[in-house]
Amino acid sequence: MGGQACILYGGAEFSRDTDILVVADASNLARLQAAVDDLQARVIAVPPFEGRFLQAGHAVHFRCQIPDAVGIRLDVMAKLRGLPDFETLWNRRTTLETPTETIDVLSLPDLVTAKKTQRDKDWPMIARLVEAHYARHEQAADDTARDFWLRELRSPTILIEVARSAPRVCERLRTERPLLEHAATGSKSRLVAALRAEEEVERDADRRYWAPLKRELEQLRRDR
Repeated sequence: MGGQACILYGGAEFSRDTDILVVADASNLARLQAAVDDLQARVIAVPPFEGRFLQAGHAVHFRCQIPDAVGIRLDVMAKLRGLPDFETLWNRRTTLETPTETIDVLSLPDLVTAKKTQRDKDWPMIARLVEAHYARHEQAADDTARDFWLRELRSPTILIEVARSAPRVCERLRTERPLLEHAATGSKSRLVAALRAEEEVERDADRRYWAPLKRELEQLRRDR
């Protein structure tokens, strides 16, 4: 659900860790414990590996010691801001086949939503992911693809192009994403400003979401 998923979708990113989303019930966490044991992975920070912390929205961080993955970090979560429960995410996942294995990743729209954080590095990645999808599917686009692009594109030039080529879809989405009005009229300067404002709203929402969780982590560190 993180940098490795971005790589699989064509958004090049240097990543030394693997982020995964799990069901945080007792039986599944027992299976996860067996998996991290196989990796000789140990928890490297607070919180401890307990279901209650995962269910609250925390990430549990492991460091692998097995020779084939020594030093690799594994970050586990069970809840993501702005996204539905695991079952819903699983039902709309993307399954990718490699020569050696099958990999289940967040759907691209869900991955984009998960990347709307306060971190500077995530916003260029969102732009790359959506632009890569646009480049692959522009010539055979349907309304589902146009809907995704109009909701998530962050390149003003491409957003204006899509708004002009799909006016009906654009008009339908304008109440959900008001900046599409600037895309539809081709007002690039206003669109750029509106995209910055939209990003700041999401950054602020992420800060507010994490504030109580960070306070809890600070208390856990003091207690330890």
